[in-house]
Amino acid sequence: MPVLALKVILVCVALPALLSSAYLLLATLLSARGRVPPRSTGNLRFDVVVPAHNEIDVIERTVASLRKLAWPKDKYRILVVADNCTDATAAAARAAGAHVLERHDKSQRGKGYALAYAFAASRAYGFAAAVVVIDADAEVSANMLEAFACRIENGALAVQAHYGVLNPHASWRTRLIAIAKGSFHIVRSRARERLGLSCGIRGNGWCVTHGLLASIPYRAFSLTEDLEFGIEIGMAGHRVEYADEAHSNADMVAGEQQSRTQRQRWEAGRFQLIRAKTGALLRAALDQRSLICLDLGLDLMVLPLSYVVLNVVVLVAVAGAATWWHPQLAPWLWLGVSCICALAAYVLRGWQLSGVGWHGLLDLGRAPIFLLWKLMLMLSRRKSETWVRTDRERH
Repeated sequence: MPVLALKVILVCVALPALLSSAYLLLATLLSARGRVPPRSTGNLRFDVVVPAHNEIDVIERTVASLRKLAWPKDKYRILVVADNCTDATAAAARAAGAHVLERHDKSQRGKGYALAYAFAASRAYGFAAAVVVIDADAEVSANMLEAFACRIENGALAVQAHYGVLNPHASWRTRLIAIAKGSFHIVRSRARERLGLSCGIRGNGWCVTHGLLASIPYRAFSLTEDLEFGIEIGMAGHRVEYADEAHSNADMVAGEQQSRTQRQRWEAGRFQLIRAKTGALLRAALDQRSLICLDLGLDLMVLPLSYVVLNVVVLVAVAGAATWWHPQLAPWLWLGVSCICALAAYVLRGWQLSGVGWHGLLDLGRAPIFLLWKLMLMLSRRKSETWVRTDRERH
């Protein structure tokens, strides 16, 4: 094959691998823990919203966790939205001490609709200055409302706490998810906070003020309603700040079949969002000269890590074959090796921050199996447009 043709192929394979690896390496280098703002006055009022669809097995545990928040009891309410439930979620939440909003609308189903309903109810009641969103299977750190309040009093309009894994040692899959969240959530969010960018919204453990909701009404109803709303906030010129010292940890499924269903929904939603929002974000970055929009667009363009790894593997394979035919193309092989080193640094930093210990490091040896599994999911992707409850393992 002519050298020119090989160079064209190598450029096409190398460009996305190089850009993604460089972006992730920069985030890794900027992932030191940031400073925590001074303590709040303790006067802010919150509505803590828990959207729930048939969550009878876990809702009492979540409400119990929220009742332990280190915040004046008369300055926050727990609102559980029992959305189109066919079980006793509403009764269990009331018995646990939550205020319950029951919603029945078969035509508009999904977490986004449940949140819009709760935000409207919170605004109408007039109790809270801000709303917090917690998943129905989550447990939170006691300092969560303090972490939000001190930033809001300092001018923040939206804040995201760390979204971690409640059951990291349930299986090798949950440990790998914990490492992935350490990379995707902590590493990237710390870097973005350090650069004054928006960490985005992750779906669990986030807070927005009613003032922000008044200017940016909540209309995020896609499969990735969290990322979608975070993008809308960024396009309006605001950033989501990162509260590194607080967390909301949720159960991750350990079984293969449940993981398959959950992962298909997540990735289908993300790819829909990439198609719908990347162009708009890049145009907004140019029109508004907004680094926040530029970063949100670049973050969308960096595909899930397994796809980036696959891209780099293909680069190394093609560059290795090209170098064998034409030794002068060896720099392309070294470029692929450099991308591997950048990704390794990113993953190892995520492992370090995940807290899963040496078991998790050993589990990284299963990454090729996980990569093949992801490829099979990509080939068998099915669409889901509604809120489908993930089957959970009983504890």
